[in-house]
Amino acid sequence: MNKKLALIFGTRPEIIKMAPFIHEAKTRAFNFFIIHTGQHYSDIMDKVFWNNLNLPDPKYNLGVGSGTHAEQVGKMMIGVEKVLAEEKPDYICVYADLNSSIAGALAAAKLGIPIIQLEAGLRSFDRGMPEEVNRLVVDRLASYFFAPTPLQQTHLENEGIRENIFVVGNLIVDAVTENVKKALATSSIMGRLGLERENYFLATIHRAGAVDNHQNFQNLLNGLALIAKRYKLPVMYPIHPRARKNLERVTLAADADIRIIDPVDYFDFLTLVSNAKLILSDSGGIQEEAAILGVPLVTLRKNTERQETLTMGSNVIAGFDPETISQKTEEMISRERNWRHPYGEHVAQKMCNILEKVLST
Repeated sequence: MNKKLALIFGTRPEIIKMAPFIHEAKTRAFNFFIIHTGQHYSDIMDKVFWNNLNLPDPKYNLGVGSGTHAEQVGKMMIGVEKVLAEEKPDYICVYADLNSSIAGALAAAKLGIPIIQLEAGLRSFDRGMPEEVNRLVVDRLASYFFAPTPLQQTHLENEGIRENIFVVGNLIVDAVTENVKKALATSSIMGRLGLERENYFLATIHRAGAVDNHQNFQNLLNGLALIAKRYKLPVMYPIHPRARKNLERVTLAADADIRIIDPVDYFDFLTLVSNAKLILSDSGGIQEEAAILGVPLVTLRKNTERQETLTMGSNVIAGFDPETISQKTEEMISRERNWRHPYGEHVAQKMCNILEKVLST
């Protein structure tokens, strides 16, 4: 198979989810190369994940760095276009809803290169979320669609997309199952932080709508404080650089055990997720990871594009109100952890089985 693939991504979530696909593509000797946009660029947000997941170095690193959405996407498009024009791949692969995805898809579409969307059809139905705009645009431009569950296929079909949709599961299943045992066996973070299993809460808050909005960020931190005081347990908060910049605009409750720590590598994070009593997060991907690992989660925003987690009972939406966050936490703690996630297994193998047929024609 001589068809050439360009894999385009540039953030921590994409690195984690793309890793099983890259390993499977290497095993099958696919002709591919990696364009790293450099959206995440610090060692702890980027390089350490490549090392954790034993990934090959990208052929290209655009080094875009931080900036507004328009600045990032514009710089990425310029860099990606130059690489694609030189390399002339037959297809590009992008993952989901990040700025790297929309930049790669736009550059490829203008050069007439077909796009393979590796996480198609997710919808929050909230166009106020930059990620939702990215999803809509990338899915409209793509030629091949890997949908995690039948729900995403339905979303695509409702938008008039009915060809080349493949329901295969989500690559996060492969990433978690391949790495959780290794993480638990090698990570020392529980000892370093003085934690015991189910004796702490884990929080992640990083989205612009949460941390760039002063009142929303303050309300979320107040919600964490209520939980820490109510259960007399610490809330561990590995803080994203975006959130850290906004800490000076908010107040942490002095009488609540909210422990802000630096970002951690993937093995440490999997260990913290696996052992937490409950997770409070505005992340989408962590909703899936928590469901897979059997840990209850409270979503700190007003909607989710992972609606299956609500249906199966692993997740509940709390929004930004502190009292509601506390109430939903109590609800999830008392709920049985008997859900079964719908995200499949051996997902990278299924994707590559399909692509072998696509790329051989």
